[in-house]
Formats: sequence, structure tokens, C-alpha cells
Amino acid sequence: MTETSEPASPFSLPLFRSVWIASLASNFGGLIQSVGASWTMTGMGASAEMIALVQSSISLPIVLLSVWAGAVADNLDRRKVMLCAQGFMLLTSLALAAAAYAGILTPWTLLMFTFLIGCGTAVNGPAWQASVGDMVPRPMLPEAVALNSMGFNIARSVGPAIGGAIVAAFGASIAFLTNAITYTGLIFVLGRWKPNLPPRTLPRERIGLAMLAGVRYVRLSPSIRNVLVRSIVFCVPAAAVPAMMPLVARDLIGGGPLTFGLLLGGFGIGAVCGALSSRHLRRTLSTEQIVRMASAALAVGATATGLLGYLIPTLIALAVAGAGWVLALSTFNVEVQMASPRWVVARALALAQMAAFGGLATGSWLFGVIADQQGVTVSLCIAGGVSLICIAVGFVSPLPTVEDLDLAPFEGWSEPDTAIPVEPRSGPIVITIEHRVPEANIPLFLIAMNERKRIRGRDGASAWTLMRDLGDPQLWVERYHVATWLDYIRHNKRRTNADQANSAELRRLRVEGYEPVVHRRLERQTSSIPTTRGPDPRELDAMTDPTRST
Repeated sequence: MTETSEPASPFSLPLFRSVWIASLASNFGGLIQSVGASWTMTGMGASAEMIALVQSSISLPIVLLSVWAGAVADNLDRRKVMLCAQGFMLLTSLALAAAAYAGILTPWTLLMFTFLIGCGTAVNGPAWQASVGDMVPRPMLPEAVALNSMGFNIARSVGPAIGGAIVAAFGASIAFLTNAITYTGLIFVLGRWKPNLPPRTLPRERIGLAMLAGVRYVRLSPSIRNVLVRSIVFCVPAAAVPAMMPLVARDLIGGGPLTFGLLLGGFGIGAVCGALSSRHLRRTLSTEQIVRMASAALAVGATATGLLGYLIPTLIALAVAGAGWVLALSTFNVEVQMASPRWVVARALALAQMAAFGGLATGSWLFGVIADQQGVTVSLCIAGGVSLICIAVGFVSPLPTVEDLDLAPFEGWSEPDTAIPVEPRSGPIVITIEHRVPEANIPLFLIAMNERKRIRGRDGASAWTLMRDLGDPQLWVERYHVATWLDYIRHNKRRTNADQANSAELRRLRVEGYEPVVHRRLERQTSSIPTTRGPDPRELDAMTDPTRST
């Protein structure tokens, strides 16, 4: 996707517009199914804890499968991944509708079906979120994410009321069947999409190694790690609002499924307003200020929902909570996408999704237990108080600004020639890089090398060390390991333009005019040398390449 002629809005891109409309229809179906599942569980006379577990059963698969799903999305065709996930959810929804129609649903079988739909959502999520960056230019990404959130919440504002009416008039089985039908539009649009992606120059990673690489990247990326922590802190209390809504409708307001749908609609209308205001807020406020505002809105909305007890005031309170909900979650999503290069973006989003839904699953269960023991009002008031913790965390560890990061791959490195033939699987490989640093620059050099250590580890290197030569005070040697020659190539290909600031700082601190000397060594065991001949000296010598591309 080129950025030479940027459209004014993501909606002016036919692909994004088609996918958005199809997703909107699918979101309608998902909300109708959610109303059907929650009210069916309520109609079975289940406890507050079991009712809250409907939300948890959808969230738990995302916690369990997100890292795997992210690795799959980064290694395979994301469009095909989404098609498989959508097809699975279509079949599962049809089975759920058939079971409801036959009258064989129990609380536990209902949870099983919602869990399976959650599995499809878990697989679809990282591929879908990462694909947004394939549909629109990077500068338009925040608006595209906000529009996707708006689409979901347009469905939230109307879909639950429709779902409540369908359940009241025709029963839950028709609600589940409606959800199944809405998957077909998105499947059709995705089937016609032919993404224009850059050619893959390296073999795919094995899924297990890809999962570890994603976890390592996020663990060693402070900006992403901070977003994940804030997401968990926000989502635990935020989960109380949708989880308690059936009980608010039944116990605090004294309504039925239609009332439940109206409450979800009020929450959705607020979320739409929050999404529409997102673009303006991003221009006038920092990311941290937006999240603090969202947390305050959620606190006020959750507390008021628990205390008011009348339909119209409760709808207003839920709209406030919905605006805070979408502002925070869409902001977290944008921050992770902006802080992740394309090779790992699905895995980073998967971990962010896992953090968010882990918080939602925990919060749904926790506040369901509190509601069982202390009542719905107490549960929602406690959730409102806990949501203020997210604001307090922001004063200690504020969210960074990442929109201006240039995470395009650095093009200044190419695979070096070697005197000894190597295969992609050859290894382990040991790299040493010699630096010469004047005495006066050593303190700043050590600071820069600490950042270099983080970058090396983040991109796949292990056993990184820095050594100083005892006989030559200016000589410093950086050393690290990679498992194979292919891993060495991957390690260097993962470097981004943003990382060049660290390389430039190291160049500035070295002795003027000095070029670092790179030694690439193939580690060998002495037992691997045949006893019928002496060792080849070339296999025991270092491969030396005095180049600046390190």
C-alpha cells in the first residue's frame, strides 16, 4: 500500500469499505447471539456466577489461543486464516441454533457452544486486526481502528435491542440462526480480496518458535509491555458492566429480554459516540490523557448503573461507560499496532488481545461472585472504584507516544559472503563485533550498549555480553549467539529504521573514522572432527568481515 496519494478517509478505499460493511453485519449477528446466550442462561434460572460465565466462556479461548493464533497469522496468509475462522464460527452457530431449537441446551452445553465460538473469535482476531494495516496506509491506521470500533458499537447500539426482540418473539434458536447467516457476507468479501503483499524472502518460522519470538519481542518492548499492563488493569473492572447487564435488567429495573437489549443498546450508543470522538481527541490530547478520561467515564458509568435503578437514567449511565470502554480499548489497539513492525504485528496484537480478554474473563467471574454474595449494586460500585486504579497507574507509568516511530525494515543490511560454505541450518553461530571507544565516551557508550542489548534480544539473539580488552583500553567486544545461520539472517532483517538511532549513537561514540570489525563464527564440537584426517584450519578460523552493517 503506497502512501503517495493518501485518501481522505479509510472509507474512500473500496476494500476497507466493503470489509467494514460486512463486518458490521457480522457484528450485528454476534450481538444478537450474545443476547440470546445471556438471556437463555438467565431463563434457565442459573446463578449470577453462571450468567457471568457466558462472557467468560467467550473470553477464555482468546486467552488460551491468542499467542498461537498470532503466530499463525504472521506466518500464513491472513485472509485464509480469517476465512477458516469465519467458516468454523458459521458451523458452530448453526449447531447451537439446532440444539436450541431441539430443546436440548443446558447451562453447560450453552457454555460449550459459546466457548467454541470464542475459539473462532480467538483465531480470527489477530489476523483481522493485523490485516487492517494491509488495507490502509500507516497514517490512516488510528482512524481505521476507530472506525472498526465504531462499526462494532453501532451494532452494539442496535443489535442487542433487535436480539432482545428476536428472543422475546421467536426464541433463542432464531437469534443463533441469525448470527450464523451474518457470517456469510464477510466470508464472501474475504474470498474476493486479493491482498498485494510484499514477497516473502525467508522461510516461515515453525509455529512454536514463532510464538516464542512474539512473546520475546513484546517482553523486550517497553512501550508494548506498558500497554498490556494498562489493558489488564482497565479490563478487569470494565468486564463488570456487560457481565452484570442481564441482572441489571432483571433485578434492578425489573424488565425482560427487551429491556436487556435496550441496556446493551445504550452502552453501544455511548461507544459509538466515543469512537466518533476518537479522531478529535487524538489531535488534542495525549494517549495517556485519553486513557485516563476513558477510565473516569467507566468509573462513573459503572457506579451510576448500580445505583440508579430506573431505565432512562441507567441508559445514560451505560452510554457514559460505553464511551469510556471504546476509547480505552481502541487506543490500546492503536498503540500496539503503531509500536510493532509488520513481521510481528499479529503476535503483538494477539498478546494485547490475550491481556484484554484475560482481564475481561477474570473480571466477569470476579464481579459475578461478588454479585452472588453482595448483590449487583455492590458489585458495580466496587467495579467503578477499581477502574480508578488505571488512572493511578498512568501517573507511575504513562503510555508513550509511538505514532512517529519508523518501523519499516532497515534496507542497509545484506547477507554477507563466507569463506566456508554455510547452510541455513548451520549453527550455532557466534557473532563478535569490535568497537574502539575513547575513554571520555565510555559512560555514554555503556548506556547505548544497554539499548543495543535490548534490541539484540528482542530480535532473536541470545547470550549477549560486552567485554573490555585488558591489554587495549579502547577495545570493546560485543558478543551474541543465534541458533542457526538462518536465524542470524532473520535477526538482521528484523532491524527497523527506528533502530538506526542506536547505531548512529554508537558510531558517534566510537573513535573517529573507526569501522567495527565483525567476526562470524560457526561453533563446532571437537568430537565432530573426523579422526582420519587433521582438522581443516579454515573451519577453525574466524570469518572476519570489517563492515559497518553489524
